Amino acid sequence: QVQLVESGGGLVQAGGTLRLSCAASGRTFSSSTMGWFRQAPGKEREFVAAISGSSIRTYYADSVKGRFTISRDNAKNTVYLQMNSLKPEDTAVYYCAAGGLRPGYARDYNYWGQGTQVTVSS
Repeated sequence: QVQLVESGGGLVQAGGTLRLSCAASGRTFSSSTMGWFRQAPGKEREFVAAISGSSIRTYYADSVKGRFTISRDNAKNTVYLQMNSLKPEDTAVYYCAAGGLRPGYARDYNYWGQGTQVTVSS
């Protein structure tokens, strides 16, 4: 069993930065692909970024490439999402997920956090 707790969301102006954290419990964290997804009101949940267990591979949605960076610290059982140059369209609830077989597919992930709100004002 894996439990995920996100933090770091908030309100920021366009062009600003935020760093999300996802603290995980469970012995399989270090070997699990970890992902970030987001869901805006009235929209489906969408892939943002993912990182393999060994951190060798990272994956990004086209909409965030060059602005967001995913990383992990297996010693701390934590995955991060550094978000720079934020835009109003980045406004959403951001979810951390663990255990994805295909990094970009939400249905492949077994465990989810409760989400953290990110609001970007124009």
